Amino acid sequence: MIKPSVGRVVWYHPSLDDKNVALGGDQPFAALIAHVWNDTCVNLAIFDANGVSFSKTSVQLVQDETEEKSSNGYAEWMPYQVGQAKKHEVPHTNAFMRD
Repeated sequence: MIKPSVGRVVWYHPSLDDKNVALGGDQPFAALIAHVWNDTCVNLAIFDANGVSFSKTSVQLVQDETEEKSSNGYAEWMPYQVGQAKKHEVPHTNAFMRD
């Protein structure tokens, strides 16, 4: 799991309720995290396909590919960020195990 923080970039997948935004086909929108509620809920400053900004509050931040995605729009980490996080994961070791 990647810990969200203010200023991080995520991808936003719009919902059908996101009106008056320029859709980019199947491409997500670029978004900045403006506020963190918890590890799976954030407020976003979002840029549509034309670079026009709008905001959304309490957006689901999907942390796992298998997680159900909100029909109200959702955010996710970019593949590069997920790859970097996996590279830097510390393997879990059991301090009580002995050779």
